[in-house]
Amino acid sequence: MKKTIAMVMAVLLMVSMLAGCGAGGNDKNENGQTVISVGNWPSKEGVELENMNARKEAFETANKDIAIEPDLWEFDRKTFYAKAAGGQLPIVYNAGFTEISEIMTSEYAASLTDALKKYGYEEMFNPHVLNAISREGNVYALPKMVTVMGLMVNTDLFEEAGLMEADGTPRQPETWFEVVEFAKKIKEATGKSGFVMPTANGSGGWLFTALAWSFGVDFMEKDADGNWKATFNTPEAAEALQFVKDMKWEHDILPSNTLVDGAEWQKIFGTGNAGITFAAGEYPANVVPKYGIQPNQIGLIAMPKGPKNHVTLLAGDVICVSNAATEDQIDAAVRWIGGEITHKATDEYKANKQKEIETKLSNNQIVGIKSISIWNQDAEALKYEHQLIDEKTNVNPNHVKLYNEFAANCPCEIRPEEPVNAQELYKILDSCIQEVLTNKDADVKKVLEKANNDFQNNYLNNM
Repeated sequence: MKKTIAMVMAVLLMVSMLAGCGAGGNDKNENGQTVISVGNWPSKEGVELENMNARKEAFETANKDIAIEPDLWEFDRKTFYAKAAGGQLPIVYNAGFTEISEIMTSEYAASLTDALKKYGYEEMFNPHVLNAISREGNVYALPKMVTVMGLMVNTDLFEEAGLMEADGTPRQPETWFEVVEFAKKIKEATGKSGFVMPTANGSGGWLFTALAWSFGVDFMEKDADGNWKATFNTPEAAEALQFVKDMKWEHDILPSNTLVDGAEWQKIFGTGNAGITFAAGEYPANVVPKYGIQPNQIGLIAMPKGPKNHVTLLAGDVICVSNAATEDQIDAAVRWIGGEITHKATDEYKANKQKEIETKLSNNQIVGIKSISIWNQDAEALKYEHQLIDEKTNVNPNHVKLYNEFAANCPCEIRPEEPVNAQELYKILDSCIQEVLTNKDADVKKVLEKANNDFQNNYLNNM
């Protein structure tokens, strides 16, 4: 027995040592440089790989105490938690806002607070964004891109329906019920669908959460023992789902196709066959032109109010540092990330931003949208970006004015995505949406009761 125990302990020790070597246990190379592995490294020959290799060379030249080690791994839930538990994550890795709350809860990201203070990031963040990447006073990620949910409209269809001001500003529906009235006018005036939303592959559930929050829905909460409980079997959730059902059966403002994934959603709007949909800043506004709609036919407006709340969704991507990183690696990682995410209008930042804008113009995408920023209004980078957008805009600025003002002033509650098992929740909510859109007699309360139980039993209970 003692021999068996000794062998098991030896194996565990070896696994621990290997895990340490994989992600930060030995942070120096033979030259005394701090080594950091960087995930999401391009795997194929081409411009993207050339740019990353050039960035690596320039960074190592300017930071001779650091060595960058490319890592091809990209975030996906199927492999992330196993790699994290084994200490095998790249030191620097990307994730979505969908994941950041769960990553912080699981303690798989290192605190960046001290390094961010050292390099001048303190007091520069937009407080709405800072709240989403922080826990108990510590910052655990740097946002790569952030955006808030609003609505996208077809300005031609709005014009035909009498919903455009003379200066090209779309009229703003104040509530979700007024959105329905706008959509009915579009359907009557043009014959096109007044509203479209996805219903499959998690996209529908993702957008439904933002709608449901405004009806007063809370999808989950922690109990006194720290366990997550599904909490959307409620009258408020039933009212939100009934609202979606009524768009189909009472108001007839949705497309006839009720099984709509992300690509079909974009195609319906991009071919001019719907008047109103959701938009998270430039998404999908900069995707739909590939279907023929022109940038100047697209407008963005603010998120409307619900019966209980005025709330919108904060989405985007973040960059994290592995919890296995040493202090030297955290410091090096923040320096590396700072080459991509900076509040300073450096020459490199200006050149990259100019290139980004020119690429959008050459791809017939919108230049004019100003979504919520990582930084507060004092940041040099934000001022330069907005100046460049104003100079290069290819649309009537009034088409996107209402959204830009909404994103800048944040007049409502801004929520990050659901904290745990968000993707699984979205797929369950997809099934709820599809049920009420395909079955006129569907009982929304029973649909939600089953969904709430399925989410609890199949996911939250297994965390």
